[in-house]
Amino acid sequence: MDLSFTAEDNTFRKEVIEFINQNLDADLKQKMAENRNSYLPKEDHVRWQKSLNEKGWLVPDWPVEHGGPGWTTTQKYIFETEMANHNAPGVIPFGSKMCAPVIMKFGNDEQKKKFLPRMLSNEDWWCQGYSEPGSGSDLASLQMKAEDKGDHFVCNGSKIWTTLAQYADWIFCLVRTSNEGVRQQGISFLLIDMKTPGITVDPIQTLDLPVKGAQEVNQVFFDDVIVPKENLVGEMNKGWTYAKYLLEFERGNAYAGRLKRGAEKIRNIATKELDGGEPVINDPSFRSKLAKLEVSIQALEMTELRILSKLSSGQNMGPESSLMKCRGTDLYQEVVEMALEAVGTYSMPFIPLRAGQNEDVLGSDYSSGVAPRYFNARKVSIYGGSNEIQRNIMAKLILGL
Repeated sequence: MDLSFTAEDNTFRKEVIEFINQNLDADLKQKMAENRNSYLPKEDHVRWQKSLNEKGWLVPDWPVEHGGPGWTTTQKYIFETEMANHNAPGVIPFGSKMCAPVIMKFGNDEQKKKFLPRMLSNEDWWCQGYSEPGSGSDLASLQMKAEDKGDHFVCNGSKIWTTLAQYADWIFCLVRTSNEGVRQQGISFLLIDMKTPGITVDPIQTLDLPVKGAQEVNQVFFDDVIVPKENLVGEMNKGWTYAKYLLEFERGNAYAGRLKRGAEKIRNIATKELDGGEPVINDPSFRSKLAKLEVSIQALEMTELRILSKLSSGQNMGPESSLMKCRGTDLYQEVVEMALEAVGTYSMPFIPLRAGQNEDVLGSDYSSGVAPRYFNARKVSIYGGSNEIQRNIMAKLILGL
């Protein structure tokens, strides 16, 4: 694999950096520095995503005919790397990165015309309705029911761990439309307007104590919710096929850029924090662990480039998405754990200071966010299909076991 960049690539990198410098203002930088769970208040994400859309860079993976920039694999890699290097906000993935590919591949023309432009313009925000109480990694056991009433469905049930549902205009849901045959054959893929009567969103407080306006997960209840038949994607009872296709995009995210930045922050913290009067970085055991982590991140980066090359030739990611999900989330948990080790006891009083409080801040500016990120990261090896499930997928589809 040739990893050298052309003159055109380097010119593009300069353009990306210039865009970030012009649009990532001091307010966003400060909020990202204080961020604990990757999410900001909605208005901040909208502001950032609108600037990306105005530049034509909001949806790097979309085909040109739907508004994508037509980038090469290398350009996508450069873009993601520089966004990570500058700690820019991520694009909320549920609409443009997850639901959109399903609509493009399996939706009808009317659905493409109705939903895709509004994702680009940030007029519609989406959330994902997959997990249910008792149906997480065993997604095929879901029970939310959609009764066929001719020209519409009536939906009853609930979805849980629904990220940013409090902001969403629409939710894409897996629902049970049949109990005949194997469980996977009775699932359909519905698009549901969150303003429909009968929908209730209840927040779930998480241990990471997110800053005001960045509350993350919810439970969504559906009580006799009427959904028009026109919001069914593809064929009834074929939703399991569409769900697996979507999960390739959810699991196949690029991790290396932000992991590299995380490792750099650990090294910087370890040179400042003391343990027994000596900088933490002077501890041979700590240095060895950090070096192994950095090598592992480099290996993941090479894997991502190889898979991105496959995608650029028009192929689907396939089971390699499970590999990236497992390794990326495992390494992220190592990063936040090592950051916790580097900060030491100053990570313990992690409750954020609120307006009007007069307590002195303990430790450095970065100390209060380390423990919340550590606790929040416990979930990353579970969502999108637990890593145990992903290893079974790899054993079957990659290794042929």
